[in-house]
Amino acid sequence: MVFYHTLDPVLFSLGSLEIRYYGLMYALSFLITYVMLKGMAKRKHLNWQTKDIDSFMFAAVIGMLIFARLFYVLFYGGNYYWQNPLQIFAVWNGGLSFHGGLLGVVLAGIWFSKKQHISPLLLGDMLALPLALSQALVRVGGNFINGELYGRTTDVSWGVNFNGEKDTLGNAVFRHPSQLYEGAKNLLIFFLLYPLKDKTWPQGTLFALFLMLYAIFRFIIEFYRQPELYVGFLTMGQFLNLFVFLGGVGILFYTYKKKKK
Repeated sequence: MVFYHTLDPVLFSLGSLEIRYYGLMYALSFLITYVMLKGMAKRKHLNWQTKDIDSFMFAAVIGMLIFARLFYVLFYGGNYYWQNPLQIFAVWNGGLSFHGGLLGVVLAGIWFSKKQHISPLLLGDMLALPLALSQALVRVGGNFINGELYGRTTDVSWGVNFNGEKDTLGNAVFRHPSQLYEGAKNLLIFFLLYPLKDKTWPQGTLFALFLMLYAIFRFIIEFYRQPELYVGFLTMGQFLNLFVFLGGVGILFYTYKKKKK
């Protein structure tokens, strides 16, 4: 049964202030990450104070927003942002890249790890589950409701008509709801990794598995997502995920090589 997307991205308004699902999902993601990180720090007997976690979350949020927006503008924005430079700052309208956001969080994690004198790989393991769950929320509650980052045209029974799109003959155009595919992908990663969280692994294993699983599943989903740009025969998403996958492989190789020593 096909679906006509008429969802309002604005949850409610307070005068001229609009509260959007997109921003709400990010806020909820930050809250979930905060709570999960605090719980894991306690289980791992890390002597972190509330102010320490606050410090990391602040750095992670700033790093994520800056690099997520920067990557989107550079790799997905085409000429639009060069012609409309002020729109670079309109993050409430959507347009954040996971790959850039991930880099921002990693940089914040490296800074925090040095400050706390812990391995950044340990912190990476602690962030794997919150990252997966947060991405699921943002893809469904943010991107899908926003009617953005949708899939390629299709005739499958669950196709979605976004923004009243029609073809040249006036017929409704239906697309893969690739945002929902991505949400399901991230939930799957969460449930695959959850049973492994308390296992005895070399530090960095869980984070490496997250990166590799994310890259593999996202690479596949890109075949159903409307491509914005290509790098050769690969979509930009597939191209960037090659580096995510190689990063995961590199971490896994490093951790097990270090263990053997």
